[in-house]
Amino acid sequence: MAGHSHAKNIMHRKAAQGAKKAQAFGKLIREITVSAKQGLPDPAMNPRLRAAVKAALVANMTRDTIDRAIKRASQAGQGEEYQEVRYEGYGPYGVAVIVEALTDNRNRTAGDIRSAFAKAGGALGETNSVSFQFERKGVLWFPGLADKADEMLEAAIEAGALDVESDAEGHEVTCAPEDFFAVRDAMEATFGSPESAKVEWVPNVRIDLDEEKARDILKLIERLDESDDVQNVYANFEVSEAVSQRLSA
Repeated sequence: MAGHSHAKNIMHRKAAQGAKKAQAFGKLIREITVSAKQGLPDPAMNPRLRAAVKAALVANMTRDTIDRAIKRASQAGQGEEYQEVRYEGYGPYGVAVIVEALTDNRNRTAGDIRSAFAKAGGALGETNSVSFQFERKGVLWFPGLADKADEMLEAAIEAGALDVESDAEGHEVTCAPEDFFAVRDAMEATFGSPESAKVEWVPNVRIDLDEEKARDILKLIERLDESDDVQNVYANFEVSEAVSQRLSA
């Protein structure tokens, strides 16, 4: 089994350190709103909404806040109307970047993202200009449980997962997008709720960066994350263990 992605660990830590709680909650509520509007307002009958609710609970959002967001979204004419939009482009050093957004104003969001790329020395491209360098996969992250590697692998295989990567920090389970909800529910029944679980853009080609270049890419990612409209940012860079530790310090 290979180690958990160091680049991903860096981005998760940076996001946790830099994001304001109110902004993080706002992004979670947007996902709850869109999920509830697109399907039934009952999480038990709406897998995407169930995933959004669980993500909100992991972030310590109160159940009352979640229920109010679902109720508002399910009432005709209530709540904002958000559109799902994907942006693609290249950051500095040829790093491919995919940005997923939920917006009620596409012009505003496109302008903000284009500006972020330009300030970083990159450029926003057309749809599908970089997505060929990524694959869509369901990704579940279980921190800790260091003594459960064999059990985790066995359970993941039985659930229909593609792979498990384990290291001292935890276990990353990947699966096909169409199997995501079944794998998540099966793994959760055995190991409890994962710290994160969603369908992501996983790079199939990675660019190795030194510390200075990695810092520049992280600045771009942080600038993109500062937008209330941006939900997720993915980039195809990798760093060494030593660089990862210095960046995470």
